[in-house]
Amino acid sequence: MDDCNKEIDLLFEVSWEVCNKIGGIYTVLSSKAKTLKEEFKDNLIFIGPDVWSEANPSPYFMPTPSLLKRWADKIMLPEGVDIRVGRWDIPGKPVAVLVKFAGMETNKDQAYARMWNLFGVDSLHAYGDYDEGCDFARAAAVVIEAFVHVSKADPRHVVAHFDEWTTAMGLLTLKADMPDVATVFTTHATSIGRSICGNGKPLYDQLRNYNGDQMAAELNMQSKHSLEKAAAWNADCFTTVSDVTARECEQLLERKPDMVTPNGFELNFVPSRTRYASARKAARQRMLLVAKSLTGVDYGDDTFILATSGRCEYRNKGIDLFLDSLDVLRSSAARRTLAFVLVPAWCGGPRPDLAHNIDFATDGRLSDPVLTHKLNNYNEDPINSRIHQLSFANDATSNVTVIYVPCYLDGNDGIFNMTYYDLLPGLDATVFASYYEPWGYTPLESIAFGVPTITTCLAGFGMYIKEHFKPGFASCGVEVIERNDSNYNEAKLAIAHGILDLETVSPAQAAQIRKAAMATAASAQWTDFIKYYDESYCIALANRDTRLLK
Repeated sequence: MDDCNKEIDLLFEVSWEVCNKIGGIYTVLSSKAKTLKEEFKDNLIFIGPDVWSEANPSPYFMPTPSLLKRWADKIMLPEGVDIRVGRWDIPGKPVAVLVKFAGMETNKDQAYARMWNLFGVDSLHAYGDYDEGCDFARAAAVVIEAFVHVSKADPRHVVAHFDEWTTAMGLLTLKADMPDVATVFTTHATSIGRSICGNGKPLYDQLRNYNGDQMAAELNMQSKHSLEKAAAWNADCFTTVSDVTARECEQLLERKPDMVTPNGFELNFVPSRTRYASARKAARQRMLLVAKSLTGVDYGDDTFILATSGRCEYRNKGIDLFLDSLDVLRSSAARRTLAFVLVPAWCGGPRPDLAHNIDFATDGRLSDPVLTHKLNNYNEDPINSRIHQLSFANDATSNVTVIYVPCYLDGNDGIFNMTYYDLLPGLDATVFASYYEPWGYTPLESIAFGVPTITTCLAGFGMYIKEHFKPGFASCGVEVIERNDSNYNEAKLAIAHGILDLETVSPAQAAQIRKAAMATAASAQWTDFIKYYDESYCIALANRDTRLLK
């Protein structure tokens, strides 16, 4: 531990994804928690939104009223703000405080006016989830302040870390009300950068020509961008997760991050060596069974199984490029290929006909043998539309079968009934053809499970591989495809070629590639990367001290 971190009596981390699995930030926090807790013990406190009910409890939160009881019984909170204390059911089982924040709505206008006067935050154009994020963030700041008071901790020995724009107003509130607390703000992806990409505009070729404030006005993103920019400028330490996003922050938020904190992985999620073979076999059997029950085709044990996964961002995550590369592969695949698109969408539940075929081992091809679950927006879903446009028949003559799984693989989806991590070992390869990917947890997860992956130079993880390894399946288990705003076709061909390379390796070569992938992941564990967070806390403490002297 860095010497300055010995001064930290309480470390808070605030995120919308504490005990609330939505996207990649959940993986960041839940995988680093064990290593962070070893350093700070129960002085590490995660704070997340209490968006749960008795009928719909968080599967990741373990209520433990005895935890922090001497504090929780004493704190005074505004009406409509309440907390539940427990542990987060992840490796390390850190302390988690879930905050009910409905009461913050009553003084929202006054709070927004104060943020404008103090920090220039423009909430006038707010819409969508802006109010909800800000209500939670302000409530989290109130809880932190209350805990510091009742614990009688010296605020100068407290660090509060806020993740993403959804918590930014909490950082600003804490700076205004308890300025002795050192703050860290991490943007995992800028709101305006994501919006530029999501609106089909070229980010990389034009980045130097973009002004963040101007683009926010053009794309109706003024409030989120203004809030995020204010947090970046007012945090005692501003961080992001990759050099790719650091350049984006410097241009669009007009502040260069104090440091980059790359994301590691916790290998506790990976099956042990003694369990790996059985885990891989079980995963493959389940995926082949689902495919057979859907298409009526009997897939052999030598079927090459690959997948892409992640948030449902059709262009940003490169799902379009993945599907188009599979279209190219149809003319050259060396083995029968089964490709899964594991991307949660507007899911309407499992298909009853497919569940019946699986449960009763019924043979026969189903209608629309592309989907495992119902879609509420069947005709509007871009992934479903593209698969059908490309005419993937998924019949006995198809050498490439594409199956869309539009649900969260939480072990209770009604079709696979296995988690994503349970299925991952069964894959022969993954593809993450990212256009906009500040870090890229999915390829890191993949190689941690010994599954070689293809990613791009536009992903933070892809850039990390290029900087620290010799890219290539044999050397590190990762192929990094060059991608920019003008080489879509070249990237499509390169991905198809990479898949074909993996399909044609010998069993001995495949085993060596898996070994190389695992070795690469082993060098990107949190035990190696937590030092960057330690440094960020030190920077925050030092900058706080300088700020207070002014």
